[in-house]
Amino acid sequence: MHVSPAFIDELHQSETQLQTCRRLTGLYKTDTQPVSFMKTMCKVSDIEKLCLLPLDLTTTHNAYLGTNEQVAQLVQKGSDLFIGFASVDPHRSDAVDVVRHAFLNLHLSGLVLHPSQQRFYPNEELCGALYEVCEEFNKPIIFHAGMSARPNTLSKYAHPLLFEEVACAYPHLRICLSGFAWPWVREICMLMLKYKNVYTDTALLYFDNPKEFYHQSFCIDIGAHWIDRSLRHQIMFGSDEPRLEQRRMIEAIYNMDWRERTKQMIFRENALDFLNGGGFYD
Repeated sequence: MHVSPAFIDELHQSETQLQTCRRLTGLYKTDTQPVSFMKTMCKVSDIEKLCLLPLDLTTTHNAYLGTNEQVAQLVQKGSDLFIGFASVDPHRSDAVDVVRHAFLNLHLSGLVLHPSQQRFYPNEELCGALYEVCEEFNKPIIFHAGMSARPNTLSKYAHPLLFEEVACAYPHLRICLSGFAWPWVREICMLMLKYKNVYTDTALLYFDNPKEFYHQSFCIDIGAHWIDRSLRHQIMFGSDEPRLEQRRMIEAIYNMDWRERTKQMIFRENALDFLNGGGFYD
């Protein structure tokens, strides 16, 4: 659920754009890789689909981490692998038109926003029209929530409690707060318990290794059985590729003391519900 398109060869970006992507992500030595390599890695890791999450940083950096048009082209060329999301800078005067174009003409599958890097609060009035468009087209939103490892990002914009107003005001809008909004994992659990339209993903790894960090985050920082018994419908696998290694994160989840059914839901079914608008469970 959580892959940046910024380092894919077929994005056909200029050297200047590539250097900008490295600077804005903090991945200063990361090279591009072809789609064929990504397909091989996915096959090895038993991954069926990758969700590409670009980012429009027009007003803060006059830059893009992949444009909506570039993502749409990648989806067309690798339709058996990619699911493309759109992005827009909420500060743009034409933000609503950009999102409508992305859904109507580019056929992208949802919207991704990064409050910490785009410098906005998710409960600001300027975002309301974007949420309404997503509801109109039955498209989900992925928010980068909690701490971001990218340079010059402020966590104050992405505290999970800021998203409660959104979840409450737009009960039919499917919202993913990525990476368990780490370090605020208990707050994310509260939101998921209260709002069935709130999801999260497993794209968190800031210390140690996946096995140890997941054990700390999912068995100590929160109740050891909260996910398996109460929240398993609202958690999706995510990796934040290329920052983190997908295969090791998958192995760590398989090693968790959860029911096999829970793991199946996290790896596949919950993402399908999130993307396609499956009915919220009772």
